[in-house]
Amino acid sequence: LVVDHYPLVVGRPTVNGQGQAVMDIDPANLCLPDIAEIQVAHPASTFMATRPSTGNGDAVKFFDIRRFYRDSGVARLPRATYHKDHSAAIIRVLRFKDSEYVALAYSLPHVLFDGSGALIFLNHWAEYARHYNETGRLDCQLAQPPVNSRAAMQEYFDGIEPVDPPFIRHFRDNLPPLGIEFPADIAPVLIASPDTPICEEQHLMHFSPANMERLRQDVDKSQTVVMAVTALCAQAMMRANSQVYGALPQLSYVVVAYDGRPRASVPANFTGNISCTTIAPLPGSVAVEMSYGELAKMIKKYSSMVDSEYTKSVMRTIETNLGLLYGASFTLCNSPQTSYLGLSALRYMPFHALDFGFGGPEILSFDYYVKEGMARMYPNYQDGGIDLIFNYPDANFEYLRQDADLAKYADFIF
Repeated sequence: LVVDHYPLVVGRPTVNGQGQAVMDIDPANLCLPDIAEIQVAHPASTFMATRPSTGNGDAVKFFDIRRFYRDSGVARLPRATYHKDHSAAIIRVLRFKDSEYVALAYSLPHVLFDGSGALIFLNHWAEYARHYNETGRLDCQLAQPPVNSRAAMQEYFDGIEPVDPPFIRHFRDNLPPLGIEFPADIAPVLIASPDTPICEEQHLMHFSPANMERLRQDVDKSQTVVMAVTALCAQAMMRANSQVYGALPQLSYVVVAYDGRPRASVPANFTGNISCTTIAPLPGSVAVEMSYGELAKMIKKYSSMVDSEYTKSVMRTIETNLGLLYGASFTLCNSPQTSYLGLSALRYMPFHALDFGFGGPEILSFDYYVKEGMARMYPNYQDGGIDLIFNYPDANFEYLRQDADLAKYADFIF
């Protein structure tokens, strides 16, 4: 597997003479994946929250990550960060006492892998495991080997003319001068920077299939479930923030991530990072009074800007305009002035195909966030609903769970 994904998972990040980030490969000092097993001295049921099923009668189970860290005695699982001299792939296999469950925890640096690239890596690992289980041999030939070279992406985008996306104009026109000189290239700063502190105020909401469809019909039946949930949560967060801070946010930022592969002539099995984001800067006083259907349409207008020209512009901004990114990072937050929801909609990611020889995963969860306000939407394979896992200050969340509109559709798990 390491050979197939060479050099991403064995190199060490460094900066070349042109100020660009590159992977340094030293055959005598390879940065191999860090894999270990952890024995948990409690049954998995200790950390499960359950809700009655609306479908086949079986209870729907959720892994309560906050309860796990509070009661298991297991220290925070390590995370892979781009600039540190440790593995680019960190794997922990958790075995629970007297339990049929085995948990697979993995951490891959987002600078090297996006969600699709990480899933490609995991599915290839699973393909090796199935082959070994069936044959007792490790000579697996992957059905779709990975494409690891960034040249596969760069060759395409070299021929694309960038545009000037609205959200970049927004930050350029509205951010106050920082009075700090920033280098043109982000790589040296990224490698030299300390680890970003972990946000541990994590929460989980579940939307059953019936509530998902009811929400979509109530909001706007022409909208997707993702847009309906996004509009509902964005407005509920504005109301919760106003309760905490005593004033309505002046701006609400809704950030939606997308995968650039389907929209570019880049191989589907390219394992690097080609994810990108759209940002909708919404006036708080206007957005909070809109109907959910109107708000969903406005968010969709921004989140539909996903063509290659847009993607090229965002990539160029990330790579060359560190000052703009730095200033925006202070604005994309939940504060007296702003509301922030950063969503990665992973509802249709093929996690169900992740089979190491024992069937696909029953429960999906998420551990690390480096910024509050960030959220992940996962499929729930038990009842066909969706789980929304996100970091949000506990004080704000207490008001969020009291929101009458949100409570019509969401079940608050923790």
